[in-house]
Amino acid sequence: MSTHRLSPLALWLAAVLLQACTTVRLHQADKAYDLMHFPKAERLYEKALARTDDRLARVHVANAYRKHNALEQARSHYARLDSARPLTGDTALDYAEVLMGLTEREAAADLFFRVLQGSPENRRALDLYESAQGYHSFFADTGRYILTRLTLPGIATAFSPIPYQGGLIVAGERMVDDKQANPWNERSFLDLYQTTSRTIVTWTDAKPLPGEVNGAYHEGPAVLSADGRTLYFTRSNYVERKLLKDEGNTSHLKLFRATLDSTGNWSDLRAFAHNSDDWSTGHPALSRDGRTLYFASDRPGGYGGMDLWRCRDSGTGWGEPENLGYTINTPGNELFPTINGDALHFSSTGHFNMGGLDILETHEQDGHWAMPKNLLYPINTEHDDMHFVLDGTGLSGYLSSDRSGLDQVYAFTVYEPLFYLDGITLDQEGGFLSNTAVELTNMETGEDLSAFTSADGRFNLAIEPNSEYVVRCEREGMLTSTNRISTKGLTRSDTISLEVRMTPIQVGQSIAINNIYYDYDKWDIRPDAAKELDKLVSIFQDNPKLIFELGSHTDSRGGDLYNLVLSDARAQAAVNYLIRNGVAPEQISAKGYGEDQLVNQCGNAVRCTEEAHQANRRTEFKLTGSLDLASTPGH
Repeated sequence: MSTHRLSPLALWLAAVLLQACTTVRLHQADKAYDLMHFPKAERLYEKALARTDDRLARVHVANAYRKHNALEQARSHYARLDSARPLTGDTALDYAEVLMGLTEREAAADLFFRVLQGSPENRRALDLYESAQGYHSFFADTGRYILTRLTLPGIATAFSPIPYQGGLIVAGERMVDDKQANPWNERSFLDLYQTTSRTIVTWTDAKPLPGEVNGAYHEGPAVLSADGRTLYFTRSNYVERKLLKDEGNTSHLKLFRATLDSTGNWSDLRAFAHNSDDWSTGHPALSRDGRTLYFASDRPGGYGGMDLWRCRDSGTGWGEPENLGYTINTPGNELFPTINGDALHFSSTGHFNMGGLDILETHEQDGHWAMPKNLLYPINTEHDDMHFVLDGTGLSGYLSSDRSGLDQVYAFTVYEPLFYLDGITLDQEGGFLSNTAVELTNMETGEDLSAFTSADGRFNLAIEPNSEYVVRCEREGMLTSTNRISTKGLTRSDTISLEVRMTPIQVGQSIAINNIYYDYDKWDIRPDAAKELDKLVSIFQDNPKLIFELGSHTDSRGGDLYNLVLSDARAQAAVNYLIRNGVAPEQISAKGYGEDQLVNQCGNAVRCTEEAHQANRRTEFKLTGSLDLASTPGH
């Protein structure tokens, strides 16, 4: 039996050939990666990495998987990179976002925190760290929306729905052979399709939009004018089937307009005036009057990634693009704007975010945008959620999401948020007040609700959204108490807590209110004093049979007689204010005490601060009797 052994030279030649083969594969993979042919790049990188652990190649393959949502594969490569040498900067953030998408929030939070330690002002890291830490809050109102996934025959994926003629216009992909495939993900290029609803779960076959809109490459997110005859849509940058690219070999998006002709075809395509070969412009939205066009763009002057911009109709064309500002735009991507009533909805990878793209809502008032609010689960998930559209009633609509693995359209129903008032009545020492009568009056409708408190002083009542209530608590031997609560502006189900401390009816008993202060040597009612006196008006109205005294006190500066006169003037000024605001004159009396009842040691000839003297300049409020008693013979 003979044994054949390779010579050292043969082994060396084999190693050189293998290394050369690996180098060629890495070069081919890099070329595919630069062209954004990600599936091809992934295959080539995987073969090369089986023979060499090239760090840059592993970063590229991880990013390629992340780009088209192959998160498990991306996580595997990021984890190996991080284990070999801890990731930093944007690569660490990319890894953390992948972990968020896989609901591994604690590990993601650790990475966000790592980035913040080196760059504490990194807004992207800060937003996403807060999101990972506060993830439970995304599930605060899970019952407000009910979602149903639509099955749209004839297309493999669908997103960016637009209600149209009893159905939808959507951007979607068909399954095609490799010669027609998009190198980005090896699926078909996007076109705009139209489908009609038979029922909520049954739709007609999706047909390409008739006319000139669909072409050789991508046609995507669009918006219709109010009359349904003008379509603004997103398209790849190409001319006669040739894809145009910038110096960095990137093909950008452009906006186009089409009009519906008399034959029902979309024609007369015109490019948006502010398109460019050097940056992307797409994802259009229109204001209700059609005079403001919103869009997403990575043009210069933004905050990073894709930002939201708008142009106004000048009468002769679209004016210069205006960035929507720091409140809305982040270092991440802001995409898919839609206008629903007076609200702007959009998707973002920044802000307070569950992972991927989340849908947010904001409103413009006096030229300023409110801080966007996350629409929470189930509208948002750890996946990409986008293009939120409401119908005219605001009670149903559509969105798109890849939560199932591929982009799909979902119909949703909006349920009014549920609100409850959870209250407790207590005495001044904190003891429970059972059997207290509680009455709620809806200030919008006049409707009354009533209840009695339980043994532990509690009451619970369902209340209406977008309403203001007066809460009145009555109990024998106690002053009636009135409070106000409101659900206006609240969009998420909530329980409003109210603690009512009730005061016993006892002649000579001082009522617990904030003192009413005066400026030195004055008896005018200051604005802060007016607010406190306004609170007293409701006490008088709730207790019309009781008589109260307003006693005014001065500090020790000035003569004793002068201070007595001054305090009497102050008390009378407060009483006059109350009477002007509806208090019955027979319910209220004024009394000046001068400097007889100081609350501290700041007497005559004692040096004190101005604050200490002001504590003595006060008006106090106490119960002195009852009109029933005053009118009874012998009293």
